Amino acid sequence: MSIALISSPFHHGRPPTWASGYGQDRYGYFAEFSISTGPLYWQFIKQRLRWIPEGSFTMGSPEDEVDRGIDELPHEVTLTRGFWLADTACTQEVWKAITGENPSNFKDEEDSIQELPVETVSFNDVQAFLTQLNERIGKEATFSLPTEAQWEYACRAGTNTPFSFGKSISTDQANFNGDYPYADSAKGEFRKRTVAVKSLPCNSWGLYQMHGNVWEWCSDWYAEYSQDHFADPQGPDSGSYRVIRGGSWLFNARHVRSACRDRSVPGYRVGNLGFRLLSSAS
Repeated sequence: MSIALISSPFHHGRPPTWASGYGQDRYGYFAEFSISTGPLYWQFIKQRLRWIPEGSFTMGSPEDEVDRGIDELPHEVTLTRGFWLADTACTQEVWKAITGENPSNFKDEEDSIQELPVETVSFNDVQAFLTQLNERIGKEATFSLPTEAQWEYACRAGTNTPFSFGKSISTDQANFNGDYPYADSAKGEFRKRTVAVKSLPCNSWGLYQMHGNVWEWCSDWYAEYSQDHFADPQGPDSGSYRVIRGGSWLFNARHVRSACRDRSVPGYRVGNLGFRLLSSAS
């Protein structure tokens, strides 16, 4: 895997038009947007996005990867432009601030909704949310879902192992059904629900819970891979199912692998389906 790092995503020293704050830390560059939740200036919430640099990688899994799926044919992909990706799955707090509702199955006290991922949202629900979010933020905001290639590239964070954490994974690193661990690993906790979006370690690019917690909708229609080398793949023009990625609290460890693919009809809602936001480079 090769990654072409760039010096800075801030063009002429300026952040994205939608950013209310930006900076750099040990994980790289970040930018944030704010959503007002009340009439007073301190009544707002923030969502941080991480800069993901352009680069090339091998998408899919090698034939010797344990528990690989039959639809994970390895092929080379080049992403010619960097992009901004939310450091967490969309939270219940952000969803509620935009829509006024909280459809999630797993809810704690009202003060904790900012820490839990929104779930039980369909692909169609997310599209309606994105329209409202872009109108609310304004400033040429273009928030969307990541493509499947963008998602896997960000999940891997420069790695080529089954997980961004290495050759195996534990329930201390991801929220999945620990009764069914990966390969010969020891069993772990089965939490039977979602957990706070930053309660488990992030990958080396500062992205939390790309493995487990909730499946995440991608923009692509589902299709089989080919062995061609693709630049900026978008998926087919039509289909019956949208791609979902990342596994969830309900599924086994094999489903939280970086290469694991699944699919769902666009109108399906269930308590382990969520998403994270992407914004294209300016």
